[in-house]
Amino acid sequence: MSKVDTVSVGRRQVLTGMMTAGALGATDFTVSATEQTTRIFESKVVIVTGATSGIGAATARAFANAGAKVAFNGRREALGRRVEADIRDAGGEAVYLKSDIRDADQVESFISDVIERYGKLDVAFNNAGIDLPPAPIAETDIAGFDDQIATNLRGVFLSMKYEMPHLLRSNGAVINMASIGGRHAFPNIVAYGASKAAVIHMTRAAAQEYGHAVRFNAIAPGAIETPMLERVRRDWKVTNEQLVAPYPMRRVGTPEEVAALVLFLASSQSSYLSGQVIGIDGGDLP
Repeated sequence: MSKVDTVSVGRRQVLTGMMTAGALGATDFTVSATEQTTRIFESKVVIVTGATSGIGAATARAFANAGAKVAFNGRREALGRRVEADIRDAGGEAVYLKSDIRDADQVESFISDVIERYGKLDVAFNNAGIDLPPAPIAETDIAGFDDQIATNLRGVFLSMKYEMPHLLRSNGAVINMASIGGRHAFPNIVAYGASKAAVIHMTRAAAQEYGHAVRFNAIAPGAIETPMLERVRRDWKVTNEQLVAPYPMRRVGTPEEVAALVLFLASSQSSYLSGQVIGIDGGDLP
């Protein structure tokens, strides 16, 4: 009998909580400073959406450490300014531009501001997304459902729409944030799962439309240690031991590990890779 089977919380409930967060638990695994600071993106301009915390912030820092000029957005201005300052204090180039990816005019202005500032766009990591408390379909809040779709799906669409003219000129690369929850169906997170599954489809469709000039890939994280952890603990009432039990590696991932994958997919090292969904999940789950 597994560890999860011995507790009152069912295995699928535990896994669903992890999928919603994409981020749980504690681990001492880190990506080395040497790996993070290879300047393979010198002279490149990179956009990261939703980079005020978690995976987005870690990836913005990683791109800056690798020599890129990084522009990022998000709704939480205080956090955005802090990430911007941290990157600059470390010797990197970054600018935070407050905007809401649910709003077409704000997304268009964000992209325009980046081009005006840096003159081009080489890479886009469309990362911004939200989760909400879990609930079965009949009890799902309609406004919450709409907000998840507007943020997680429409926001990626709007970002790609306005990024595309500039990426076509640079023969750039796009990495979209999906989730293991978009590859497997889990109960009580219908809007989240549907939005991430749609991101996967949209990424593959874009790769078919623009594959002659721009590479599109999606990443599907499992449990990654981000600020969503506390919400998962609260909503699902599970411990870290219960959370990691279903994972073959018996640990969660770190934002830095996800950032390393994003940088690989943005680099010339993955030059023949497009239209793919790359799981980063400690061995995946059945």
